[in-house]
Amino acid sequence: MKKIIFAFGLAGSLAILVSGCTSVYIPNVPNVPMFTQKGEFSGGAHTTLKGNISFNTAYAVSDHFAVLLNGSTMSRERKKQDLQHHLLEAGGGYYTSFGPDQRRVLEVYTGFGRGSSERVEKEKSPEGIITSERRVGSFSKYFLQVNYSSKRKKSLRLVGHQFPLNYGTALRASYVNMNRHTLNGLDKPTEDNIFLEPIFYTRMTLSPTVQLQYTSGSNFGLRNRKFLTAAHSVFSLGCVINVGGRKVNNRANHPARIPKK
Repeated sequence: MKKIIFAFGLAGSLAILVSGCTSVYIPNVPNVPMFTQKGEFSGGAHTTLKGNISFNTAYAVSDHFAVLLNGSTMSRERKKQDLQHHLLEAGGGYYTSFGPDQRRVLEVYTGFGRGSSERVEKEKSPEGIITSERRVGSFSKYFLQVNYSSKRKKSLRLVGHQFPLNYGTALRASYVNMNRHTLNGLDKPTEDNIFLEPIFYTRMTLSPTVQLQYTSGSNFGLRNRKFLTAAHSVFSLGCVINVGGRKVNNRANHPARIPKK
């Protein structure tokens, strides 16, 4: 599995190098609440190296149905480029746990969202005159996502403590359609695309409710487009809070100190 995920990541990185970074759509971190029972709540915040911040929340309405609310925002100013990007989405779906001690979690979610992007390209002439090109786009998004997770099967020994690890994969398929596309205030043709967004994540348990999460992933566009491309992938660090979940039968339900010999 890890070899497959590495191959996805490598292919995604090559695609990014080829396509550049002009896409109107920037993917957010997929929501993976890892629910096990009714009444459970999950919330998280993640940030990428480029400054795209994602917020994820979810609530288990029943023993097998949950609702999601996700968002992301990005604001970046550079000498040659300014970028603003916003996304908000909602959804719901099915979850179940199975396997030894109910450690494994399968989740299937679907939903929709809306977003916008504003990109300003700046260029300075030898005479010191700065010219700019302003591109604005808004879009709708529909997604289908499948998550597979495993709870606390392994632990990490760090600074004299054992930290249980949760890990898993998620595959999200997103259909994104531009509602409006302008360049310097003039209407331009709109585009659409279908993205496949596989990710791999690892969570380190700091307490029964708080975990640190590292996410790595790729983005593949199935259609050849100029401004709605798979130009961004997901590499992020974040924190996840989970309240009300079923306790896992494990000697290390929370970080425990290793006894000295």
